[in-house]
Amino acid sequence: MKTFVIKWMLLCLFISANAQSDQVRIITGIVTEKSTNNPIPGALVSIKGINRGTTSDVNGKYSIDVPTGATQLVFSSVGYVTQEIAINNQQTINVALAPDTKVLSEVVVTGYATKNKRSITGSVATMAPQPRSYPQPNPSTESYKATEETGFQNVRQQPVTTFSADVDRASYSNIRRLLNNGQRPPKDAVRLEEMINYFSYQYPQPAGETPLSITTELTESPWNSGLQLLRVGLQARRVKNDKLPPSNLVFLLDVSGSMNAANKLPLVQASLNLLVDQLRPVDRVAIVVYAGAAGLVLPPTSGNQPQRIKDAINQLHAGGSTAGGAGIELAYKVAKDNWITNGNNRVILATDGDFNVGLSGEGELQRLIEQERKKGIFLSVLGFGMGNLKDDRLETLADKGNGNYAYIDNLPEARKVFINEFGGTLFTVAKDVKLQLEFNPAYVQAYRLLGYENRRLANEDFKNDQKDAGDLGAGHSVTAIYELIPAGTKSRYLPKTDSLKYQTFIDTKVSTQSGELVTLKVRYKQPADSVSQQLQHIVKTQTVPFNRVTADFRFAAAVAEFGLLLSESSYKGSAGYGQVVKLAKGALTDDSEGYRSEFVRLVKTASGLTSSGEVVDEDKE
Repeated sequence: MKTFVIKWMLLCLFISANAQSDQVRIITGIVTEKSTNNPIPGALVSIKGINRGTTSDVNGKYSIDVPTGATQLVFSSVGYVTQEIAINNQQTINVALAPDTKVLSEVVVTGYATKNKRSITGSVATMAPQPRSYPQPNPSTESYKATEETGFQNVRQQPVTTFSADVDRASYSNIRRLLNNGQRPPKDAVRLEEMINYFSYQYPQPAGETPLSITTELTESPWNSGLQLLRVGLQARRVKNDKLPPSNLVFLLDVSGSMNAANKLPLVQASLNLLVDQLRPVDRVAIVVYAGAAGLVLPPTSGNQPQRIKDAINQLHAGGSTAGGAGIELAYKVAKDNWITNGNNRVILATDGDFNVGLSGEGELQRLIEQERKKGIFLSVLGFGMGNLKDDRLETLADKGNGNYAYIDNLPEARKVFINEFGGTLFTVAKDVKLQLEFNPAYVQAYRLLGYENRRLANEDFKNDQKDAGDLGAGHSVTAIYELIPAGTKSRYLPKTDSLKYQTFIDTKVSTQSGELVTLKVRYKQPADSVSQQLQHIVKTQTVPFNRVTADFRFAAAVAEFGLLLSESSYKGSAGYGQVVKLAKGALTDDSEGYRSEFVRLVKTASGLTSSGEVVDEDKE
């Protein structure tokens, strides 16, 4: 009996020891970017010395089971410096990763090749690194194009409205950067159309051979009682990456002294590395850099040599003045010399926009870009950094170059531009896209287009095929929202104008019998064509209550209302941050990437910076 007891005790000790060795505890936390405090999705969290790990979700959150005896967690993400954190007795470990500013080697520009500086002698133009203490630019040097908000237009005097499609998203990501840094964005930085179009919406794919589909919805205005909102949506055809035409890309990279900051050139390098991973063997990439001089650091290289392309990108340093004009001229020359017939011939400019040496006159630059656009070489622009961002110039260059303008404030945004929206960013399926709406005065007294101030066109430009307009890439969508004052509705926004003496007589009976609120026309060109084709869509008068329209429309309206508040619009009515949050949280469908949830957080941040004193109280939502 005594022997049995001893054996039983030893067995219990053995089981207890094994249970102790297998015991785990859960550690949670958030991985963020050090410079912006934005969450980093997809960051790898692993246990040092043990083959076990997890990744952060779209909000930067992670949870990992850590066995007894583990001492350190390792946090890593592409483009960021890896960190090792001691576990000790912590249950929550939050970590802020800094962008990786490590440089591999010094670049020497020698015509059509790059070499290590130590391997050559003589007089050679170099892109040498500047001291790490390079002074940061004064925040007051950022520049934005002045915009004047458009008021309501009287339908009996001006029934027709025309504007160019716009798929740029730069305003939203720039606003996000400013708000995350505790700064209220300047009014001119707020472009409503770019905020609304930052998000994806579920529009139907085009039918037949037409590259575009048209969707409309009509509902009540949530911030102006008695008024209506009309949403117009265009959807460009989605094309699988392996079906896209071959690309002839020239990366035009600003390596001047103003780019010597962690969120500038290092972020450019990390972003383009993501793009390189999407290339196919049929694609070609060349790299042109500019600072005190411009040079070709990588001749056209096939997409099946990604490491060679990345090596050329990663060895760049920032230093010197900004010969932006010379860089653009060289980039276009390289693109022309390597032209791909029926391909995507494009220059991708990455810069903070601080051109100050050489071909820098605004008119001269624009004329050069317009000339090359007509030859079939488009220009896309990527803005980086803060303090001296020349948003106005970058937006104009992209507009003149038939390309899109994106502002990249962190690596997740680079993933969005170059991975999630790869086709739309680089491949045009419809160019010179224009919209024209004619409102029926029997139902509408006045209308106002929200945003698009820089995209308005004269009505006679609609059928003028020589007039440039916006372009849609594969899978891109365009959303525009009009606010309407219905016929017979009293509103303080109604424009005060004299009646026209010789206006055309309108048969109200005939107008109302049609039941047509507005006629929408869309003109576009196929990428290789010079003559436009036209689509037409009739919007009927049936209004759907706001709580019954699609979640996409409700979310787009929330974004528009947020823009009205940030820009201190004269037409914001009863708009408020609390209402924006409520509307957005009720429309968080199709949010696998977390962009809509991030928007809600951003609105709450903005509410704390407002001078009105309105702060969103989460406990009361």
